[in-house]
Order: sequence, then structure tokens, then C-alpha cells
Amino acid sequence: MEFNIKKMSTEEKMRAMEMLWDDFCAKQPDFNSPDWHETILKEREKQFKEGKDKLIDWEQAKREIQELSL
Repeated sequence: MEFNIKKMSTEEKMRAMEMLWDDFCAKQPDFNSPDWHETILKEREKQFKEGKDKLIDWEQAKREIQELSL
């Protein structure tokens, strides 16, 4: 399969990433994240607890990413 990622819209790229991730997770159930993921997650949790960050739902996050690319 070939496609030109540079010609894809942000929405198409987001959809493709979601499809790839879903497929990857289904076929790699024993996959372990690298250690640096834990470090980043702990830092983000710390920032959230300190009120330096906020949570938003996935649909809102996708809208904000799309707006940034306009």
C-alpha cells in the first residue's frame, strides 16, 4: 500500500493513526511500552496535580489539533 502523507488532510492523518494504533494493539497484545513512556506519564501526572495542565477528551483534542493545522 502506498499513499502520499504530505497530501493527506489532518483529519485523514488522524484517522490513519487511529486505524494503525487499533491494528497494532490487536496484533501485539504483549507489547510493552519503552521505559521513557513511564517517565513522561509521571511528569504529566505531576503537572496535572500541580494545576499546570488540564484534561480534555479525545474528540476535543482532535479538534484542537485540526485547528492548529489550518
